[in-house]
Amino acid sequence: MAKKIVECVPNFSEGKDQKKIDAIVAEIKSVPGITVLSSLADADHNRLDVSYLGEPEAVKTAAFAACKLASKLIDMEKHHGQHPRMGATDVIPFIPIQGVTMAECVELANDVGQKIGDELGIPVYLYESAAKTPSRTNLADVRRGEYEGIKTEFQTNPNGPRKPDYGPTTMHPSAGFTGVCARMPLVAFNVNLATTDVSIAKAIAKAVREKDGGLKCVKAMGFVIKEKGIVQVSMNLTNYLETPIFKAFEAVKAEAQKHGVQVIESEIIGMVPLQALSDTADFYLRLEKFKSDQVIEARLIE
Repeated sequence: MAKKIVECVPNFSEGKDQKKIDAIVAEIKSVPGITVLSSLADADHNRLDVSYLGEPEAVKTAAFAACKLASKLIDMEKHHGQHPRMGATDVIPFIPIQGVTMAECVELANDVGQKIGDELGIPVYLYESAAKTPSRTNLADVRRGEYEGIKTEFQTNPNGPRKPDYGPTTMHPSAGFTGVCARMPLVAFNVNLATTDVSIAKAIAKAVREKDGGLKCVKAMGFVIKEKGIVQVSMNLTNYLETPIFKAFEAVKAEAQKHGVQVIESEIIGMVPLQALSDTADFYLRLEKFKSDQVIEARLIE
């Protein structure tokens, strides 16, 4: 019988202080049975993205431990960054990988969310497949207004629309709010453009994202990447089967051409399913009858 494997991809509101970044990653690695796949810190976004695997109980333990440590290290009253955020531990997604159902990941999200709320005093919102109400399915809706906006609403009307699914109706002094979810694997895919005009990146993001009539299952924003002197269309492909990587790339490229701007490069942040890459290879190489099980490494994993 296959071992039960869950992926967790917590995001933390710290991308500049290396000591804090190292401490959070070390806390996750310290849990027996956990394998950290990647840890990516971005100074412009001021955000840390960690991806790790393990059996359900170990994954739960690591998620709570990291959230607890982040609540001590990160002060949202002092946090600034380009990426939308609402808490020290901004989001904790649980993703079924092997021998685990989405329903089991929803249970994990509820267990961890309740523990964070009860023991750390951090208000918790459940979203995606774990959402208790339709209005909280989309993370963008949950996080609208970001830390500052949510804080104002929360303090004004704690039992209103911002009432948490778990945790107190009083503010944590520094950790803000945390979103916990269950979802399928997400592809974080960015396209960098040869311009310094962020309005172009924002216009392209609006054209390609689903909520403004663009591609299905695509969330997108435009950012300045100061260290490179360029701008970026940053996308989350929430269902790579509905909108594959190549379709998102081609859409951004086509919109960029309308603005007279060239695409410099693209990047995948964190982990990516093999199927998402093989589908991209299939498209660009025009492969006939290609299947993922033709990849040697995929067969070795079996």
